[in-house]
Amino acid sequence: MDSSQLYGIASIAYILAMVAYISYLAFKNSTLGVIATTITAVGFVSHTLAFFLRWKEFYDIEQMGILRATPLTNLYESLIFFVWCLILGYLIIEWKYKNRSFGAFVTPIAGMALAFIDISGMSKGIQPLVPALQSNWLLAHVTMSFLSYAAFAISFATALMYLIVTTDDKKSGAYIFWTVALGTFMSVLIAMGLDFLTFKIAVKTPEAFIQSYLFKASYRSSSGAVVLISYIASAVFIFLIWKYGFILKKMITSFSISEDMLDDLTYKNIAIGFPIFTLGGLIFGAIWADQAWGKYWSWDPKETWSLITWFVYAFYLHARFLRGWRGSKIAMVAVIGFVCTVFTYLGVNLLLSGLHSYGGQ
Repeated sequence: MDSSQLYGIASIAYILAMVAYISYLAFKNSTLGVIATTITAVGFVSHTLAFFLRWKEFYDIEQMGILRATPLTNLYESLIFFVWCLILGYLIIEWKYKNRSFGAFVTPIAGMALAFIDISGMSKGIQPLVPALQSNWLLAHVTMSFLSYAAFAISFATALMYLIVTTDDKKSGAYIFWTVALGTFMSVLIAMGLDFLTFKIAVKTPEAFIQSYLFKASYRSSSGAVVLISYIASAVFIFLIWKYGFILKKMITSFSISEDMLDDLTYKNIAIGFPIFTLGGLIFGAIWADQAWGKYWSWDPKETWSLITWFVYAFYLHARFLRGWRGSKIAMVAVIGFVCTVFTYLGVNLLLSGLHSYGGQ
């Protein structure tokens, strides 16, 4: 069994776990919760084995040293590693807080990443390192960046849960914010699923997929009627979440999840992720850039959006400590921060050109 087969087992496990966790949240069946955790753990073990096996496969092919053989050299490998970090962080939280309901909000993020891998046609083969990646800084920079991304993803889930359980007024900005954020996230996930069911086609690169197929079954269809129906359906979906958001609130609070717990988890994940991102993502990245391209900073789109993301999370910590921000407004900053993180990672790689364009391989 090779690494791709083990990754496939992990992907199937995480998708099944997502369904099980959401069902657990909806029906409060303890058996479903145990099943969800078991499936997640099995997927994580398979995922871990696959990662180290691919590392060995890469080392055997390239023969460039163990550090340079780290399987984090393209979009496929980095997404896989991001999901691994995310699931690891979630399992630690579930074990520490003895609460499985977080899984209904964390596993969909993993599901979206895996769905993007499967429908985008990105290469899953082991590819030769481009010159810019042939550095021992690869392991430190990329590993620390994705550890921080995973921490930010968990903070996004807990901040969203915080907004759900603390907002009652349907006309308040915070309530509208979380309903639109959750509705948009779920609509994008559904639209990606429609793309997969409609086209079932593999293209050579993620860029080609985005240009030719992404959302072509819905928001970017050649049929104006389909586009109109898609946007109307999304608007109706968001409206229903806004209208019946109190049901979701009851589901979450029924699992003895307090506001303080969610606020504390959001803060702790950002407090852990921010210095890791600062050191690994920005400082180590700048050192590596100087070695690869001859200068520490070039205002490459990836660098620029990394800095924007850094400022958003720096603002979160500043507002919390020095301005005393608490409650829904600081939770909204955490949600916005993760949106910036996603664009820094995927949006820049796939929609903008620059020195980091190799990341889309």
